[in-house]
Amino acid sequence: MNRGVSQTAPQRRYLYQWERRTRHPAHTDQTDPADLIAEIQDLKAERRAAILAHNYQRPEVQDVADVVADSLRMARRATELDAPVLVICGVHFMAETAAIANPGKRVLIPDRDAGCSLADTIRPDDVRAWRATHPDGLVVAYVNCSAAVKAEADYCCTSGNAVAVVRALPPDVPVLFVPDFFLGSHVRRITGRAMEVWMGECHVHAALTPADVAAKRREYPDAEFLVHPECGCTTSAMYYAAADGDVAAGSAHIVSTEQMTVRARTSPARRFVVATETGVLHRLRRENPEKQFHALAESAECRFMKLITLEKLRDCLRDMRPEVTVPPDVAARARRAIDRMLAIG
Repeated sequence: MNRGVSQTAPQRRYLYQWERRTRHPAHTDQTDPADLIAEIQDLKAERRAAILAHNYQRPEVQDVADVVADSLRMARRATELDAPVLVICGVHFMAETAAIANPGKRVLIPDRDAGCSLADTIRPDDVRAWRATHPDGLVVAYVNCSAAVKAEADYCCTSGNAVAVVRALPPDVPVLFVPDFFLGSHVRRITGRAMEVWMGECHVHAALTPADVAAKRREYPDAEFLVHPECGCTTSAMYYAAADGDVAAGSAHIVSTEQMTVRARTSPARRFVVATETGVLHRLRRENPEKQFHALAESAECRFMKLITLEKLRDCLRDMRPEVTVPPDVAARARRAIDRMLAIG
């Protein structure tokens, strides 16, 4: 990594663990996929469970889910569903968020090792150290962090509502945005709010560079660009969107994955280049079969997200584990920040 963001020791450790993993195949036993899906549906009905899958999940996992969404909509839908069991097909912090927001429900995740390199770049002690020198300050925690970090924050946000959250803060107070550098910098540019931004990054999004944008613009000059604000190419994408007389003027949008699905549906464009984890392409193509979607980089795949398979989902529903719980004192403090996030929109 050489984009002005220092790689922290926890991040280096997590990336080392990630590099040691082998790619998990979609199916690890000899069960016919149709039989496996039928078994999942039967178990889901028996357990009165709801399956919530993030947009980055494997296509076959998305296809059996009750909800496919970004982390903000997943959090909202989890509180709305009339189901005593929630199976979170995403990464661990998403399951923690669901458990905090739904204290009366049982929350499961098909693979406990489904972590997040970005979440591992920030610790509760880091937030407490900042507060010690900014006693009147406010901390905004991107939802991609642990429950223990959320418990130290004043507000949570997602990529979909980070701008709205920061704009809702009282003026003239110090603000720390954690943990994503690129999202925080994007929010700072949009809002004009002076705030400190933590030097963390998602290894998948940070690897998407301005050079990738330039190459795809040459390859698909008629394409509209949909760029996640965690990406390392947001600044160049904003330049192309605003460039006077540029062929790409007005056709680059910095949006969350959920906003990507809305833009793809409503835009008159017929071709899109998508700068985020490649899992979202399945949903975009399924919902817009008459349009073309191209990944900014086919290598933009989060192996943590891809740890969850149909077999693991079946086993999770059958065995009712792994279960994700959050200590009550941590959950109570984190819930305040999450509720504020959900209230802002």
